[in-house]
Amino acid sequence: MLDDDALIVSMLARALKSEGYETRVKNDADNAVAEIVAWQPDLVMLDIHLDEDKTGLDILAELRKEDISTQVIMLTADDKAESAITAMKLGAADYLTKPFNVDEVKIVIQQTLEKVKLKDEVTVLRRAGLSDAQEEFVGCSAVINELRDKGEKLAAAGVPTILITGESGTGKEVMARFIHNHRSISGGGAYAAFVAVNSTALPAQLFESELFGHAKGAFTDAKTDKKGLFELAADGTILLDEIGDLELSLQTKLLRVVEERRVRRIGGQVDLPMNVTVIATTNRDLALGVSDGTFRKDLFYRLNTFALHIPPLRDRKEDICLLAHHFLQYFGQKYFKKNCKGFSLEAEKVLLSHDWPGNVRELKNMVERIVVLENAEIIGPEHLPFGMSNRPFVERRKSSRFILPENGLSLEELEKDLISQAMQRAGNNQTVAAKLLHISYDTLRYQIKKFDLK
Repeated sequence: MLDDDALIVSMLARALKSEGYETRVKNDADNAVAEIVAWQPDLVMLDIHLDEDKTGLDILAELRKEDISTQVIMLTADDKAESAITAMKLGAADYLTKPFNVDEVKIVIQQTLEKVKLKDEVTVLRRAGLSDAQEEFVGCSAVINELRDKGEKLAAAGVPTILITGESGTGKEVMARFIHNHRSISGGGAYAAFVAVNSTALPAQLFESELFGHAKGAFTDAKTDKKGLFELAADGTILLDEIGDLELSLQTKLLRVVEERRVRRIGGQVDLPMNVTVIATTNRDLALGVSDGTFRKDLFYRLNTFALHIPPLRDRKEDICLLAHHFLQYFGQKYFKKNCKGFSLEAEKVLLSHDWPGNVRELKNMVERIVVLENAEIIGPEHLPFGMSNRPFVERRKSSRFILPENGLSLEELEKDLISQAMQRAGNNQTVAAKLLHISYDTLRYQIKKFDLK
């Protein structure tokens, strides 16, 4: 807040602090632009007639050259239209004439910040690639009912960090969205952002920039200031998927943010307050990671305060048919409005007998293929993937030796094909694929790199 009238500044600061805003005040133009750029507030209230040497319009023009996202509301005792037009042309978000009503100021500030939030949400959707499809946390087993109950309690309490563990494909992100949605219902804001970040999809340097943002000039390609995903998830939820794969150097920086609830952009000079729920997921044993030195002990204990474990689908058979029917209805509506009524009893028996190494993701992908490729109203065993409904054939094939063709074959091509099949069956989960092939995780990673498998 920049205004040479100390009384107005004091009055507005008190009124806005009572509304929960963090405010800073200044009564002159000295180093004003540098201080604003360093702090990068969401909004600046700027007096037009601030100083003889430098007016508020001069400061506004300089701020726009800095290409920061801070919004500016101009204040003045001059009610001439020319001043308002000039300010709006220079990029001011709004214009208030003194004397003004405090309630009027609050309304203008709220409307301006809501526009900023909507813009940030669009940025989140574009950069994080989020889907607007809301999946339900489906299940009727005792363990799922208990998880649903715990999730609602954590959401209502507004706990700052949550850890969700489980094999790949069990529904960890669906659980995270369930908690986020209930947090919104219980006071987090109906339009609070949900930002999902894959900890293994980005290289370390890019990951840090995406997560924390960067200041203009922080590195060669930093042409402008950029908000990080923590800032864009303000008042909402940030999901750190597969946090067990995060590099130790990034774990250290993440721990600071989680503990202090403040984030600093790369190359930035100030710490920005952070009001966001951090949900971390992993299919790894983080306690084991602590023991072998691949995961920080302090970060583990910080995240593990509120931990939820989702068991594999094979351990909750009563959820299989319910999930299958749920996905059948979902994809039936999504694709061609197909009238898929359900599964036959024989098909349900086959579903219940399958081990589902890819968990819920495998079941979901299978149902999607059936809906798209088959035209039956009732799904029978014949519509299920080959081998799933033919258990004797599968068992016989497992117990028999591989017969080398008369003309021979390429061992390398066979090896590559088997690894591809295992990865596809495991839903691209390398740990599960390694178990299917009876090799170590490190051996599988070497083979994937060797054959350049994407």
